Amino acid sequence: MDIFRGPDVNGSSSCNSTGSVHVTPSKSQKDLGVQLVLSLALGATALITFCFLNFFKMAIRLFCVMGFFALVVLLPINNQFRHFRPTFGDNKTEDGNDLSQLGLSPTLLPLEDDDDSSFGMYKGGHHKDLSSKRTYLWAYVFFTYLFVAMTMYTINWETNRIIKFRQDYLGSQSTVTDRTFRLTGVPEDFRSEGRVKHLIEKLEIGSVECVTMCRNWKEVDHLMEDRDKLLRKLETAWARYLKSQNPDKQTQRPGQVAAPANGNSTPHIDEEAGENQRVLEDNTDNPHMLEGERPQTKVRYGPFLLRSRKVDAIDYYEEKLRRIDSKIVAARRKDYKPTDMALVTMDSVASCQMVIQARIDPRPGNLLTKATPAPSDLVWKNTYAMRGIRRLKSWSITTFICILTILWIFPTVFLASLLSFCTVEKTAPDFAAWLKDHPIMYSLLQNGVPTLVVSLLNVAVPYLYDWLSNYQGMISHGDVELSVISKNFFFTFFNTFFVFAISLTGLDFLSKLQEFLKDTSQIPRAISEDVEWLSVFYISFIMLQGIGLMPFRMLEFGSVVLYPIYRAMSSTPRDYAELEKPPVFQYGFYLPTALLIFNLCLIYSVLRWGFAILIFGIIYFVLGYFTFKYMVMYAMDQPQHATGGAWRIICYRIIVGLIIFEIVMVGQIATESAFVQSIFILPLIPFTIWYSYYFKKRYEPLTKYIALRAIRSTEDHEDAVLMDEQFADEEESRPSQALFRRSSTLDEFREKGVTFVNPSLVVPLKQPWVYRDPPALPTEEETNTSTEELPSLVMPNTVSGLGIGDANVWRDSGADAA
Repeated sequence: MDIFRGPDVNGSSSCNSTGSVHVTPSKSQKDLGVQLVLSLALGATALITFCFLNFFKMAIRLFCVMGFFALVVLLPINNQFRHFRPTFGDNKTEDGNDLSQLGLSPTLLPLEDDDDSSFGMYKGGHHKDLSSKRTYLWAYVFFTYLFVAMTMYTINWETNRIIKFRQDYLGSQSTVTDRTFRLTGVPEDFRSEGRVKHLIEKLEIGSVECVTMCRNWKEVDHLMEDRDKLLRKLETAWARYLKSQNPDKQTQRPGQVAAPANGNSTPHIDEEAGENQRVLEDNTDNPHMLEGERPQTKVRYGPFLLRSRKVDAIDYYEEKLRRIDSKIVAARRKDYKPTDMALVTMDSVASCQMVIQARIDPRPGNLLTKATPAPSDLVWKNTYAMRGIRRLKSWSITTFICILTILWIFPTVFLASLLSFCTVEKTAPDFAAWLKDHPIMYSLLQNGVPTLVVSLLNVAVPYLYDWLSNYQGMISHGDVELSVISKNFFFTFFNTFFVFAISLTGLDFLSKLQEFLKDTSQIPRAISEDVEWLSVFYISFIMLQGIGLMPFRMLEFGSVVLYPIYRAMSSTPRDYAELEKPPVFQYGFYLPTALLIFNLCLIYSVLRWGFAILIFGIIYFVLGYFTFKYMVMYAMDQPQHATGGAWRIICYRIIVGLIIFEIVMVGQIATESAFVQSIFILPLIPFTIWYSYYFKKRYEPLTKYIALRAIRSTEDHEDAVLMDEQFADEEESRPSQALFRRSSTLDEFREKGVTFVNPSLVVPLKQPWVYRDPPALPTEEETNTSTEELPSLVMPNTVSGLGIGDANVWRDSGADAA
């Protein structure tokens, strides 16, 4: 049974406290698997996980077929007509060193000056067409067309499959996220909840349940950030104080006083004094020896903060915490200026989807409708930022990243120079002579070291791009994740393939670019020569990424190495509790490398070393599928509430790889002086560009929206929720398909009773975590807030996938009462 197939909707399913699903088999076993795995994989780890793992399965199936043809058909052709024999120890140079075999150095291309040479037309000026003599190159043309057709067919087939699962899953539930849309460009006359509600209902699309106007909550957000910093400083001061205490004193709570050393008298405990008991009583038994030295902090004051004094750190931070709590309570009661964005929740998914896929206002830029991310996925500080400011941030950081990526050319070119033995001979002739006598060291320097450095570079740079993407002003964390995927793929593909393919002699990189601008006829030769030369380098790269690094990814080597450092830096119970959280699986760190390897397998599939690259590519995707499946579903957490947007990025990046593949094949065949065969490949380039537009028009809308016919909501949402609660404690199967559908997705369970509200307005103010047990939530008197004003916190502690990001989600007290 396929991994993403589960139960029929006529079966019965329920989620227990551990997040598992109990299924009663139905008549159709094939449909039985779909709903089960969608409930687990999609509810707990989102649709992006389904797309991510499905990409690896697609690559395995596609490359197995392509590898078969490359090994059975293309390898004998290259062996017979191009004298390509990838064996060990038989192809010796004049010095007796094996420098052209697999594992040592890529096979060099002939550069003689005769008419039959591959590059004779460039060096000797001969332009004789040898298409009739080199008829074996028609096999290259045939398999180029075949592999392009297979790739496009696979993309279409997998996209149809993903769209079907996505529409079935999202159409079978009714969460607050699916019923809410984002309205931007709201004119100033309509910036109120009542007017927006009246405007939408006047369209007669459906009823509006609630409207949340995004307001300028900068003041209260900044107060909450300052409070969190103060809270951690206070906890650190308490940790230092408790660490210096006598061991017998550490178990006591504030308000208790240790018994005298002589044991003759009973200490008097003043309950009203509380924490001031130690200060008020006359204790001459050296309290600093029993209770420890209270930590001190330096406070600056006066003109230009030139004066300073030391005060008790605990008292100081407690007083500042009390004052900022008062400011937060007052700030939450203020009325803030509304912005041009509103979150509108409709009464049904169909009504929401009709609004999203329509245009409300005839004026450009006004009343634009977009899908809303989940409440836990929203970046609230960007909801009230001006649209022009967000756009300026986005373009500025994108421009900066493009410039930064171009600057990375220089270290990449330096690595490329390591692949050129000619450069080593020019700069260090003695070292080059020594390498000739030691072919293994030559192979290590030329293939192993650059591969390792490039892999480490591809690991380090994504962290910088991830940090920059968080400042682009995006509305949701899911959008940030997709942006990181795009940026990191651009970096890895541009620097790992394009720069290496342009020039292997890194010291002559700029001069070669000038030559290409003067004479564009040299570009096919450079592409074909350098791509062939880099074959073994990319084989080593794929081997390192698959066989070398996959075990370390499964072991979470980075988290294990950093754990002692983070633990040494931790001092409070909250710090230690955060260390116990599992690491976060970020697709922007793993998917770009997989896309690069996929495109490398495409580009090299017809070339001489294509069979080896495809074999190692299959090994990489097989190991990657099981490794990443274990990581994302069992070992790591995923905070994003994505709905499959990564699949569009995957498909468009594969199309880019197809275009590069076709250009490389044109150059390869042209350098063999077979111009007729080369011309036959040229139509593939505009056809692939047309296919990208075809994909955008035909498939992309269904990866963004929910089709109206896919929405299978047959009863009122409130009635369905009430019926779900009635059958929650019963062991019998659900009497209705719609009722089963409502209880079968973890997204509905997670968002049950959820509303869109800025957490800074309603979150309970956390108390200092001083002792081992976490502090209790504050009472109404402490927060000066009633239960109606403060919704209860959703505490999904059964499944790790449910708890991620839910600190920003709040449940109305009315929903619990229902």
